[in-house]
Amino acid sequence: MQRPQAAFRIMAEAEEQIAPLSAHEEPLPLYCEVGLPIPLERTFTYALPETLRHRVRPGCRLLVPFAGRKLVGFVLRCHNQAPEVVPRQVLRLLDEEPALEQDLIELGRWISSYYCAPLGETLRAMAPLAGEVRRGKVYSLTETGREILRRLASAPDDPSPAMQILRLLESRPLSASTIARKVLQAEAALRALERRGFVQAEDVEALRDPFRSPSDRLRVELAGPRPEGKFRRSERELLAYLELHPGSHNLRELEQRLRHAGSAARALARRGLVRISMERPLATDAPERPPHVLNLHQQAAFDAIRAVLREKQFRVFLLQGVTGSGKTEVYLRAIEEALALGRGALLLVPEIALTPAVAAQFFQRFGDRVAILHSAFSDAERADQWRRIRSGAAPVAVGTRSAVFAPVRELGLIVVDEEHDHSYKQEETPRYHGRDVAIVRAQAAGACVVLGSATPSLESRYNAERGKYTLLVLPERIERRPLPRVEIVDMRAEFLETRKQATFSRRLLEEIGARLESGEQTMLLLNRRGFACFAACRACGYRVECVNCAVTLTWHRRDRRLLCHYCNYAEPPPAACPRCSSEYIYYVGAGSERVEEELHRHFPRARVARMDRDTVTGRRQYETILAGFREGRFDILVGTQMIAKGHDIPNVTLVGVVSADVGLGVPDFRAAERTFQLLTQVAGRAGRGELPGLVIIQTINPEHYAIRFAAAQDYELFYRKEVQFRRAMRYPPFSALASILLRSRRQEEAYRMSAELGRFLTPPPEGVKVLGPSEAPVPKLRNEYRYQLLLKGASRKKLGETLAAVRSFAQRQEWPATALVIDVDPVSLL
Repeated sequence: MQRPQAAFRIMAEAEEQIAPLSAHEEPLPLYCEVGLPIPLERTFTYALPETLRHRVRPGCRLLVPFAGRKLVGFVLRCHNQAPEVVPRQVLRLLDEEPALEQDLIELGRWISSYYCAPLGETLRAMAPLAGEVRRGKVYSLTETGREILRRLASAPDDPSPAMQILRLLESRPLSASTIARKVLQAEAALRALERRGFVQAEDVEALRDPFRSPSDRLRVELAGPRPEGKFRRSERELLAYLELHPGSHNLRELEQRLRHAGSAARALARRGLVRISMERPLATDAPERPPHVLNLHQQAAFDAIRAVLREKQFRVFLLQGVTGSGKTEVYLRAIEEALALGRGALLLVPEIALTPAVAAQFFQRFGDRVAILHSAFSDAERADQWRRIRSGAAPVAVGTRSAVFAPVRELGLIVVDEEHDHSYKQEETPRYHGRDVAIVRAQAAGACVVLGSATPSLESRYNAERGKYTLLVLPERIERRPLPRVEIVDMRAEFLETRKQATFSRRLLEEIGARLESGEQTMLLLNRRGFACFAACRACGYRVECVNCAVTLTWHRRDRRLLCHYCNYAEPPPAACPRCSSEYIYYVGAGSERVEEELHRHFPRARVARMDRDTVTGRRQYETILAGFREGRFDILVGTQMIAKGHDIPNVTLVGVVSADVGLGVPDFRAAERTFQLLTQVAGRAGRGELPGLVIIQTINPEHYAIRFAAAQDYELFYRKEVQFRRAMRYPPFSALASILLRSRRQEEAYRMSAELGRFLTPPPEGVKVLGPSEAPVPKLRNEYRYQLLLKGASRKKLGETLAAVRSFAQRQEWPATALVIDVDPVSLL
């Protein structure tokens, strides 16, 4: 045993050796700045507990207290600058590794600044890990509640839900879900008790058990040689089965074979004895297609992209190719080149419906190196795919709009398919455009961007003309297949000749019948859901409107209800007019449901499928319908814009557009562009195999240039015509545009705020034109009244300065945080 003096001497020598090192080390941070997902334009300072000071880094997520709640926020920086007020302390660190790397945090700052969105809400939207945190409420008795129980102790038993809850909480606090399991009508009773001050609620958040996903989405396998030790019977049976049947197994199928296999697998996984992983999403059994030989135009486009990839420089290509020209094969070759150079790739597709078709080709080409990200997945599935990308196990990411934030390592290529599609624009905070964010991210990473479309947005094509983007053209279909022949049917003349208000023209019915006889398939587009547009009274003209929104309700006959497509309010059809009591109620207009019914009437033997939001509520229904049509189990596919893009079905030789006029009457300067794009895209579904295609467009506006040029499939003529209109009216791309919306549940308050803002912007700032304020095209939505202003800026800098002034004005006026909505580069003015 050492003497005390010797021990002190050894400690002193050690301190002398350590001291020079410590003098150069930076002190551990005491505080951190956190971005919280709330609609406030600021960050918040929190104190770091001693145990976390060496572990917390920018990009990590923290659980912190805020205004009586517990919120998950992102660390923006750590420091030692003491705030003016005593900060609250961080509760928990959720990530040992940063959820967002520094480059993504900087991208989030740019989005927050450019799109006028709070930074905390922006960062929350960038990382799909919210599902890892379980949120809930825990209720406990207040002193008033305990006093009530003491007074009623000798009273007869009261079986009411409120008393049951008070007695349950007497011993200990309980979660809302536990109370709901024990007491009927618990939710209303809890609200009443909380209002009267008998109970109090606390928001709680905890990490979810990662093994608690639905068992049909999990796979289980042994983590190594079969372990020895004591196990429960169900665990022994599962281990024995996995040893006899090597490989991974679907957990739901194991539960059907072995009792309690699910709980046994999760228990063994927590001990590290078995591995539980997510099913590969969107795995398909599509036939494998070998890479085809590129034609001259495809090869030229690929060579240009490959040269930039090898130089590792930022450049934006606009790949404009007619429908069926083989743009996807160019994407695949470019991604192969990026992977060969040791860089990652990201492919964005415009909507959830496109992902299965695209994912099948990517799985066949790249196998498990592909990860899929989109909103149809559960929270656990999205988080699993996101972590695969971040770890480098999946260097190729495919997904919809939010996939632009995928943490792809060594990002070298971003492909934006159907770059014109409006679904790339987010309609809630942060209101970013996925295509534009992709370009900004690629510029920071020194990556190449490929924007692909048969009908590019005017902004992208204008940028190509100015030399900002490099234009690549694919002018013909692969294997020199001809474009479909297009016919326009004037429904005004059809009515004069037949004296009938018909859904289908005689010409369209004739061609559908011919396709049924020859065994070929037909696609019919009507971009409107439901059976009829609205219900009206023949006597007084009353229209049945939504109680929450200033829109008419759409008649869905199969469900026997009138439905609002904005807020989902529904009511049964009236037996008599609510205003005049007349029984003469009639239904106006046609939707996809009516088209389906009339097809059954005209062609009783035809096998008809319908694809819209009413029949497709998730990815499985979508895949089932589309696979059935591809395999020939259906003769006719009816649908909304879901059927217009991305489908390659060789046996489709007829495409019918029931009404090309649906979008032309919308009060939006992009109405003609959208109509042209939709008609051109859906026409491209015909004739993609050996047989030639035919497209029939029914319209009451055959002279409109959007319809004429779509029928001619001539993008150049449409672009020249539309760009003249935009230049004359100073709409994008000849100005920077922003929409400002003032909203409130009280109409007078929304009106007052819009008037105040109108006065603030009078006279308008130099270089900015202000339109409004006025009622929004939809003046009431989800019980909120809405007033709108449009700002056109001669430059983005001028517009940005004006929007910053507007936000400062709103803060000075102390408007509610959600009253002001700013949409920069809006794609819809409704």
